[in-house]
Amino acid sequence: MDGLLRPGEVRLGKRQLGQMHVLGQIGQRFVACVLVTEGGSMLVMLDQHAADERIRLEALQRAAAPDADPDALKSKACRTPKNFLAHMIFEFSSTSELAALPAAAAVFPVLVGAALADNAAVAALASGAGQVAPKAVWQQLAAGAGLFDRAAALLDTGMDAVVAVADSAAAAIAAIEAIAAVPASRRGVRIPASVAAAEPALLERLAAAVSLLVLDGPPPASLHVALTAAAATTRVAITNSDAAAPEGCTTVVPAARIALGGGAAKDAPGAVDLAAAVAARLRSDRPDGLFSTIVADEHGVALGLCFSSAESIRASLASLEGVYHSRTRGLWHKGLTSGATQKLRRIDWDCDADALRFTVVQRPPGFCHLNTRTCFGADVGFTRLYSTLIERSAAAPSGSYTKRLFEDPALLSAKIREEADELCTASEPEEIAWEAADLIYFALTKCVASGVSLADVERHLDLRSKKISRRPGNAKPQFVSKDSPAPASAPASAPAPARAPAEIEPFTMRVHSKKTASTADLAALLKRPIIKTDEIMARVKPIVESVRARGNAALVEFTSKFDGVTIDAESIVERAPFDPRKMELDPNVKAAIDLAYDNVFKFHDAQLDREPLVVETMPGVVCSRVVRPIERVGLYIPGGTAVLPSSTLMLGVPAKVAGCTEIVLATPPRKDGTIAPEIMYVAAKIGATAVLKAGGAQAVAAMAYGTETVPKVDKICGPGNQYVTAAKMICQSDSSALLSIDMPAGPSELLVVADAAADIRYAVSDLLSQAEHGVDSQVVLVAVGFAQSDLDALQAELKRQASVLPRADIVKVSLSKSYVLVVDSMDEAIAFSNEYAPEHLILNVDNARSYVPRIVSAGSVFLGPFSPESCGDYASGTNHTLPTYGYARMYSGVNTHTFLKHITTQELTKEGLDRIGDCVTTLAEVEALEAHRNAVAIRLADIRRR
Repeated sequence: MDGLLRPGEVRLGKRQLGQMHVLGQIGQRFVACVLVTEGGSMLVMLDQHAADERIRLEALQRAAAPDADPDALKSKACRTPKNFLAHMIFEFSSTSELAALPAAAAVFPVLVGAALADNAAVAALASGAGQVAPKAVWQQLAAGAGLFDRAAALLDTGMDAVVAVADSAAAAIAAIEAIAAVPASRRGVRIPASVAAAEPALLERLAAAVSLLVLDGPPPASLHVALTAAAATTRVAITNSDAAAPEGCTTVVPAARIALGGGAAKDAPGAVDLAAAVAARLRSDRPDGLFSTIVADEHGVALGLCFSSAESIRASLASLEGVYHSRTRGLWHKGLTSGATQKLRRIDWDCDADALRFTVVQRPPGFCHLNTRTCFGADVGFTRLYSTLIERSAAAPSGSYTKRLFEDPALLSAKIREEADELCTASEPEEIAWEAADLIYFALTKCVASGVSLADVERHLDLRSKKISRRPGNAKPQFVSKDSPAPASAPASAPAPARAPAEIEPFTMRVHSKKTASTADLAALLKRPIIKTDEIMARVKPIVESVRARGNAALVEFTSKFDGVTIDAESIVERAPFDPRKMELDPNVKAAIDLAYDNVFKFHDAQLDREPLVVETMPGVVCSRVVRPIERVGLYIPGGTAVLPSSTLMLGVPAKVAGCTEIVLATPPRKDGTIAPEIMYVAAKIGATAVLKAGGAQAVAAMAYGTETVPKVDKICGPGNQYVTAAKMICQSDSSALLSIDMPAGPSELLVVADAAADIRYAVSDLLSQAEHGVDSQVVLVAVGFAQSDLDALQAELKRQASVLPRADIVKVSLSKSYVLVVDSMDEAIAFSNEYAPEHLILNVDNARSYVPRIVSAGSVFLGPFSPESCGDYASGTNHTLPTYGYARMYSGVNTHTFLKHITTQELTKEGLDRIGDCVTTLAEVEALEAHRNAVAIRLADIRRR
């Protein structure tokens, strides 16, 4: 034993294994050594008291002597721990590899190549805005000028660490010095293995300064001891090597080797099976080999207990959903039959590696088979408050205090300010806790009212903990007491903090420049204000089911609950002909509606195909297409904050032109249970057969399924809020409803392209015309060649026009979600517009029509300074029911063809069948459909016998 403790050659029998290097004494009994061989290195713990003690060998990768006799190794009690895959880092170098990024990041750290520094998918993952919550995302950056600013910008967005890529020792040292202000836990460096081998002292210096040290290429054996020592203080990773990494070091695996799912892919040479990698990290004390699995939501609240296997982990990572292993049924995809599925956020293992935690987003009604959110009883604290507010936002009684909070932004804002002030003046611990709870209640109420989830808030809290740049910390002037002492000046030598986004004043818009914006910034600008689809669907589905099951009784109940209107089942539908007294209008209003009707009718009538399309595709083979109206259609006319006869025109006129025989209107009633006379007048003009005095999801469900008095329709068209849209999509997906819809829709939006020569008053008036639709509306100005003076004039004009509008409170909120993008050219403006795919697009530039051939995605386009969007809303003739939220990429606005269907016919003569028959029989034989072939062959036989 004493011989083994001295550095030098080590043998196993007559076989030389390698060289032994003594690291030092471990406790009273063991000596730690490193055994270096051609295949790698291993940490050896030797008992210095007994020569016949078992020798414990710990290795991260393969056995140090792969060609040694297995029986001889076994006789010396060598032990190799679990698969080295459990200690991997995955490196993503190109966009082609990013499909596997979410699954890999959910279980292992990922290293991102410098070429992907501005990639939107990577940025979303790091910020927590993607589906998964990553273990760690390390972004590589080329060392050089501006490294700190580039690093700080990435770290501020949520990146866990930045790794400076250097090609020499001097460049590596300079990079570390450049980012010295970054915490050591969030910085790393990457150097070639050859550089480290040439300067062994460099490893110790770098390891002390970073949390991740990456070596390119397999290090020579002479470097293994130094790397093992470095790995004791920091994470050391080796790339581009299939050989065993030194003890304690991590292997960097190219993302191209990742195999997701089962099958042959995971068994391909060089493939890395993620599920096997996770399972390699675990041990099970159960006879069936399953791993105990805690399932938690995104807030860390435990939902229940399951079990996992390598197979279920593989299925979960492939689908990014909650998949487990049932002890009785085998593979179990949670909620696949009930709809209560889970989005996978992350997989962790505990300190003993014998239990898993799946972090998921649980879809309603919840995890438990009893249809509760958890198996452990009711929520507490923040999650309970958030769930309560979600329920109250949908079901608070009309006129109640809670309902007022959700519907009155001014009241809610006043309460938040009141409670913040009371918290500031509180002094006793119990009083402070009380006032803090009040403030949190009203703050979360604002979040729920604006569609912001608790998870969104927690994500931003996590992001702030990762920020490198810091604001000075001073309060805004309006909140500073005149008696407060002035803030202390920062030391002159302190670096200036990175500039944070400025708080915008009311009735102004944020300004971005394409010249300085990153790819990730521009991708973020294309996104609309968040709509929580899953939550909204969960609220709407019970309403739809109730109307389907209970008919008019449910309609009456929901109209009272949501609209505050009491109406009886017998009068909830009005049938044509309508009472003329309910259509009495001011003559000027009537004349305006008549003019708008004429223009809209003229444009939509021109779209009608009056003659069948007939084509003889070859002699004796005639194909045709004929047009038929959809017989029964439902038109949803929004109500609530405005009376919209224009929407009634835009939906009703094309339905009338198409020849629909049953036209059902649905619109929320006024507080007295009647419909606005403007709506009734248009209903009569378009030939509506019925008017349903109900709105929201309940009205959509009534038309989709029919009730005792509401006719069932075949198609529903019309705009509405997110609840109306959700109801349309739910009903369309139910095959028993036999229903289609016009398009999915979101909040109203407008994009204006204007150059510096445009009249800024016109541009601002157009922006505000859409901003006043609702607090969730978004307007965008793409400013071509604007100087700072032009932007200043824009902001001043916004304040002047917006502050006097009757709906100024709504405009203020929608403008806060809107922005200006400054570009240098029309080419850049049109490219951005096509990516954004706006509902409405205004080209307020000279020779606007010349740009139309280049517009590929927009609902409706308005050309030149004298074509305000408002004209399209009311009377120019085009339709204002248009795709929003980016759906203009694949949907058209409502038109005459929306209410039509096409039927094709074909007629073949004997000669025609003789010419085409062999073609058909051949193709039928290829597809092995004998009956198809025979239907033609039997006729061909008769024709050709004659």
